[in-house]
Amino acid sequence: MIDGWASKTMGPTLTLLARPISAAGISANAITVASLAAGLAAGIMIAAGHSWIALAFILLSRLGDGLDGAVARIRGGTDLGGYMDIVFDFFYYGAVPLGFVFYDPGTNGVAGAVLLFSFYVNGASFLAYAIMAEKRGMRTDARGQKSLFFTTGLAEAGETLIIFVLACLNPSWFPPLAYFFAAVTLYTAASRVVLATRVFRP
Repeated sequence: MIDGWASKTMGPTLTLLARPISAAGISANAITVASLAAGLAAGIMIAAGHSWIALAFILLSRLGDGLDGAVARIRGGTDLGGYMDIVFDFFYYGAVPLGFVFYDPGTNGVAGAVLLFSFYVNGASFLAYAIMAEKRGMRTDARGQKSLFFTTGLAEAGETLIIFVLACLNPSWFPPLAYFFAAVTLYTAASRVVLATRVFRP
């Protein structure tokens, strides 16, 4: 929901940061891999009970997620880069809730499973829509220049970041936050299915 605004607001700053990175010969794919490493480290730190360290890794991961696209726009994007970006994002989305489950299975297990289920359903609805949109030659720049067709929804990257940050600030909030965001995420998936029935109708 806030990703469009964030893209327009942060875009110029990310481009400014990306120029010296690109000039140094650092590729967008290298940043994508580094972002994944930071995201996985966040999950490990959460599982170990170091949520504040995890928060730093989450923010670093999301900064990299913005920078890789900015560098790709300077150096020229590739299909491999777009593929790595979306797949590694899903690694990150799974690693953080899983970290909370490992940290306290008794308290967070069910809530984490429900949240991961909602991510699974939403991811399927998102990727399937993108495939059908590509098949029909549909294009959008609502989320900036992307390798895939990005549909809008209540639960997007920005909202996910907010939930993860809040959970890291106070791990005891994870269960209610997980249930709440799972509901928002499933609503997003359902709305995308409804949209698909209208857009892709024969």
